[in-house]
Amino acid sequence: MTYASLLRHNRNFRLIYIGQTISQLGDWFNAVAVFALLLDLTGSATAVAWMMIVQFLPVAVVGPLAGVVVDRVDRRRLMIVTDLLRGCLVLVLLVIRRPDQVWIAYVVMAFTVGAQGFFEPARTATIPNITSAEELMPANALSSATWSAMLAIGASIGGLVTALAGRNVAFAVNGASFFASAYFIARTEYDSTPVAGPRPTGILAITGLTDLIEGLRYIRRHRHVAALMLVKAGWGLAGGVLLLLTIFGERVFPVGGGSAAGIGILYGARGVGAGLGPIALRWIVGQEPRRLRQSIGPAFFMVGFFYIALAGAPTLWFAALCVLLAHFGGAILWVFSTVLLQLEVPDRFRGRVFAAELALVTLLSSASSYWTGHQLDRAGWSPRRLAFALGVMFCVPGVLWLIVQARWTEHTPAAITQVSSLNAQGSDLRIER
Repeated sequence: MTYASLLRHNRNFRLIYIGQTISQLGDWFNAVAVFALLLDLTGSATAVAWMMIVQFLPVAVVGPLAGVVVDRVDRRRLMIVTDLLRGCLVLVLLVIRRPDQVWIAYVVMAFTVGAQGFFEPARTATIPNITSAEELMPANALSSATWSAMLAIGASIGGLVTALAGRNVAFAVNGASFFASAYFIARTEYDSTPVAGPRPTGILAITGLTDLIEGLRYIRRHRHVAALMLVKAGWGLAGGVLLLLTIFGERVFPVGGGSAAGIGILYGARGVGAGLGPIALRWIVGQEPRRLRQSIGPAFFMVGFFYIALAGAPTLWFAALCVLLAHFGGAILWVFSTVLLQLEVPDRFRGRVFAAELALVTLLSSASSYWTGHQLDRAGWSPRRLAFALGVMFCVPGVLWLIVQARWTEHTPAAITQVSSLNAQGSDLRIER
């Protein structure tokens, strides 16, 4: 299954993919502009760290509710509504002019990211419903590569546009990108209603609490699922690296006396590496679940090694190479754990599992970002010292995963079993619903 064939023959995936591409391009225009806005108006790394937290923490707050909603309502309509809401919210950033208005940016981004907490689990849960077993791995690899390409293109061009044309252009582009995404998703045609399971009645069922408890029990009973959910949490443990790239662009490798261009180059390198990782490893290890699991441990060590190397980078371009290679490994963690979860988790639990996973990784990323900002502004740590410390942190979940992998019991994932059954009956080859 080639990527071109996937896009050519799978209309629903193609439309969601186009919407994702446009939206994520706008996201990275917006990210560079927001960080530059805070640095220009406040000059504080802590202000940027708080924005990092605002871009993570709301997802953790809405995660339990989002998981229940994604497993109850029409996922296609949910994605459209959240896209329209985010498009309107981002345009409010156009009013910010003075330091005393910076609070508006935090409020806008908090609600925008809160809406994302509903959109992303819905999109991730949808991919197995619109792809065959053969298409599942390339679909996720392509989605990740596109996210990364848009990061590279959006961050690089966004930094340039912000420097030359101003932040408001970047904010307007991002707002328009959400409306475009909603348009393309609205053109899809598939059964987007989750599989209904037996639900108890009463007040607790109406509030969704029983659904939440049911999801937690499912995770507790299936240790394979719990272990895979913690892969991204390991990545989030050192989430302060994202703040660190911003500070490296401003303080260590400024370009032309400003921060936007340096930030754009480093974020662009992050995007290139994240795009190459899953595509390259797909050709090397294939998409057999055992090999995907075996790649996760080495990927953690790869990220750690190159962030340690970043601590001693003599030039901006060497630093960009270190970031590229570190996020090559990071993308492997993200894509491979996603595919393995999509194979393991039945459709009726998928929204709750992916929402809980996203909430966990954003919570840990928020804590890491705060710690990084505190060490920079209050403890007096240099960016290079922090790069070394965060690189070492990545090795901890790598060791833990190797222990988990050594104790892993082989079994056939539920999704593969269901697909085989459908195929034997002559049905369309589809992932379990």
